[in-house]
Amino acid sequence: MADAVPGTPSASPAGQPTISTHVLDTGRGAPAAGVHVTLFKLGEDDRPIRLTQALTDDDGRVRDLLERPLSPGTYRLEFSLAGRTVADDTDDQFFRRLSIDLRIDDASRSYHVPLLVAPFSMTTYRGS
Repeated sequence: MADAVPGTPSASPAGQPTISTHVLDTGRGAPAAGVHVTLFKLGEDDRPIRLTQALTDDDGRVRDLLERPLSPGTYRLEFSLAGRTVADDTDDQFFRRLSIDLRIDDASRSYHVPLLVAPFSMTTYRGS
């Protein structure tokens, strides 16, 4: 479960599809705790509508960003990487924010979008 911030998602009802993430700091070789993650749904005009926000837990995870039934459409995951609450100083971090737009057509399954961060690189993929 995510750390407490306004709009922090709670666990989804069993079996309900959701969108989740996992942030790993490959430079430190550890999960990235305290990363602020915001989920938006893009409207027909491509304007983002904020659905939820949360902080990654001690394991670098947000297990449910949705808090509602999943519907088809385009979603945006936004990761605020600067100033996250980890042991080292991140104010001088090169990458400050990352936004990922993803298209969901099949709302009957969950979507997991991990993010691997290092001082000068990032990788993401559709997880399982």
